[in-house]
Amino acid sequence: MPEASSTRLILASVAGMLLLAALDQTIVSTALPTIVADLGGLDRLSWVVTAYLLSSTVVGPLYGKLGDLYGRKIMMQLSVSIFLIGSALAGLSGSMPFLIASRAIQGLGGGGLFVLALTVVGDVVAPRERGKIQGIFAGVFGMASVIGPLLGGFFVDNLSWRWIFYVNLPVGLAALAIFATAFRPTGRRISHRVDYAGAALLATALSAIVLYSSLSGQSYELTSPTMLSLAAVAVVALAGFVFVELRAKEPVLPMQLFTYNNFAVMGTVGFVIGAAMFGALTFLPFYLQAVKGVSPTVSGLQLIPMTLGILVGSIGSGQVMSRTGHYRWLPALGAAVLVAGFLLLTRLEPDTDDWLVAAYMFVVGLGMGPSMSVGMTSIQNAVPREMMGVGTAGFTTLRQIGGSVGVALFGTLFTNTLAAKFEGMPMPSGGIRSLGTEMIGRMPAPIREKVLNGITDALHPVFAAAAALAAVAFLASLLLKEIELRKTARADEAEAEAEPETGAGA
Repeated sequence: MPEASSTRLILASVAGMLLLAALDQTIVSTALPTIVADLGGLDRLSWVVTAYLLSSTVVGPLYGKLGDLYGRKIMMQLSVSIFLIGSALAGLSGSMPFLIASRAIQGLGGGGLFVLALTVVGDVVAPRERGKIQGIFAGVFGMASVIGPLLGGFFVDNLSWRWIFYVNLPVGLAALAIFATAFRPTGRRISHRVDYAGAALLATALSAIVLYSSLSGQSYELTSPTMLSLAAVAVVALAGFVFVELRAKEPVLPMQLFTYNNFAVMGTVGFVIGAAMFGALTFLPFYLQAVKGVSPTVSGLQLIPMTLGILVGSIGSGQVMSRTGHYRWLPALGAAVLVAGFLLLTRLEPDTDDWLVAAYMFVVGLGMGPSMSVGMTSIQNAVPREMMGVGTAGFTTLRQIGGSVGVALFGTLFTNTLAAKFEGMPMPSGGIRSLGTEMIGRMPAPIREKVLNGITDALHPVFAAAAALAAVAFLASLLLKEIELRKTARADEAEAEAEPETGAGA
């Protein structure tokens, strides 16, 4: 294991990488209403998030495998470089399709940031201490949750929404310099064969699933030839993916991972929580700005209670793991709190008191926290060292897949409900596609009141669906088995402690 000073430098560089990725996600949220008002396309709002999640999901497992085979350092540098190129292009966007494409490029790099950074932690930190480190990293996400919306609001109010992407450039370059200085590759290389067929089939299946989720009931009828074709492609590609992975020498996502209870259970929890979290919370800034009428900067400030909840939940659960060595009930407890938080959000109305909105968001954040720090630690503690990269990538991939599907489904649910609410109502040119805070502010009072009520009513099914998903995560968490957390890191020794289990049940 590296010396303490070297480990601290490595962890500092990893924290910088995670800050880069987390900052990008949070800084975009408060700017979405302004972007829609500038570029149009309210019905495509969710795709600004979905494009990033989808592309990062597709490449995540590949980064994990390539990191195992070629080394974490070179793959991390590659992922950051691609991310910065996408950021520059997003800042130059002149239309919603170009912005969505640029976000997809960002995701091609961002997919490596989460996977490789968290895998590095598994390389240098003992599992018993890893919960504490993961809790601190969750605190980095929490810090980004505070800084991101505030920066986003500041840029939108004082400069331009384009600066929410340009700001990634100096942060990314600084993170690259830190990582290049701090992380020393081992120099060990093994014979390898990259599973390109598996990666292609996974990309095809995920793309078809997200497109089906996004277009169903909105652009096409569920029984239309286009939708049936997408469903068929998804099923065939998934079946082909499993077939290939069972036979590949170097699979992108080894099916053996699902024989480990911790991976199977926490992967399921990660998928469901990802769908609920990314899908529902995409719309909170829209509620704050469009319905409550606050500026982007103020909406960023009003998201701080959720950030505090995440900090309390993630760091607290990390401390519990490190001090007691136990973690089995933490995901279930977090999921139960998350159900309560989303149910509280279904009570939002245009005139809901600000302190109540803040309290609801704190509860949601509190429920999210444990899943962030427990999942990765329990999986890295269970799988053999040679599968740590793909295990980490697999968990991140499942969470990202859930997020992609959740954003797409909830975006469709919100848009369809909103369209039904506004059917027959006189709207300015562009209809709901160009509905933004400025347009709402210019409406006559009677129409504005109906629009605000319609937006709020359209959000209620989104939060209710998120609560249902969190309930599924709670039930899945009850199946988790607890494996004693090791007190040493897996440096170079062959791991004999983690033997595959025969099933994923409790």
